[in-house]
Order: sequence, then structure tokens, then C-alpha cells
Amino acid sequence: MAIGECVAVGRQWTARTCAALLLLAAGCAADPERVRDAISAINVEFRRDYEAILEKNGTRVYKVTRAEAYDAIRVSLARLGMTVESQDPALGYVNVFAPAPRPLELNEWEQAAAADLPRTREIIGPHIGMLSNFFNFEPRGLETVISGTVVEVPAGAEVSFTVRMREIAPPQSGFPRREYLPPSAVRMGLDKIWAELEREFKATYRKP
Repeated sequence: MAIGECVAVGRQWTARTCAALLLLAAGCAADPERVRDAISAINVEFRRDYEAILEKNGTRVYKVTRAEAYDAIRVSLARLGMTVESQDPALGYVNVFAPAPRPLELNEWEQAAAADLPRTREIIGPHIGMLSNFFNFEPRGLETVISGTVVEVPAGAEVSFTVRMREIAPPQSGFPRREYLPPSAVRMGLDKIWAELEREFKATYRKP
């Protein structure tokens, strides 16, 4: 092993050792009940944010037919790396999934997580103390599940999206999973979906 590699490994070992010691020092804060309280506090805040985001940016109306909107949703979500899990053209419903952080790229996820992390640590700090400094948003072991619906309205087609996370493997951190995505990730994901959908409309049909 080269000297540089030895130094790098040594630094990683030191960082991990320090983290472990700090976790031991925060032993009382690692009580499972207090950890559950911390995650519940996140869920309360993130649910409020999620509902506000959907109310503001979860539904749009386009001057296209219901069938055109439905086809455009399927094509747009596929281009974002999502796979159809279930669909019903008659009801105007499609459910898609992909490994998290899709539809965001990893750098986009990291940007969203960095924006929400300080506030999140403030939320859980009263419950778990210094252990909150080790909390991070983990996309590993999760799938993003997006539901799209289309309803015919007088002005054309009303398109709505919802998003949730589905666990496929236990979290590496040991923290329980949250029920809601970081708010910045929801905003960025919706903006990306709407942008792709509108590109599809402009390329295939008429201006929405």
C-alpha cells in the first residue's frame, strides 16, 4: 500500500473512531424512545412542509386532452429514470418507482439535503442532544415512489403528483426512517418533473 493510501486510511480510521467515541459520550441521548421522538418531530414538521408544497406546486392544468396528458406523464417520468409499477389509463392514474434519489441526481439530492440539514438537526436536537450532529439524509436503501393522476377539467387536463419514499433495506445510520422527504428535495423533484412534462407537451402536442 502506498504511503498516500496509508495516510488516507489512517484519517478515515481516526474520523470513524472519533465519531464512535462521540456516540458513546452521547449514550443517554441514544435512548430508543428519544430517537423515536426525534423522528416523530421531523415527521410533524416535514408533513406540514410537504402538504404546503403540494398545495402550491403539486397540481397544474394544461390545455391538452386527458389522453395527451396521461401519455406525456408516462413518457416524462420514464425519461427521468422512473419505472412503471402500476397504471390505469381509464382512471388516469400511473404509479412509478426508482432507486432513490431519483428523479434527482445524486448531486441534486446532496444540494437539497444540505439545505434542510441544519433545520433538521435543530428539530431533533432537543430530543437526542449531540447525537443530532450525526444525523444525515440517506438515499441508500430507499425507493422513490411517484403517483401521477390526470382529471379532465373545462380548461383541459388537471395533472397532480404525489411522492413518497419506500424502504427496501434498513438504514445504515441506525436512525429510523422518516415518513416524509426533505422539503427541498420535494420542491426540486416536482420542479424537475414539471419541466420534463412541459418539454414533452411542447415537443409532441401544442403549447400548454
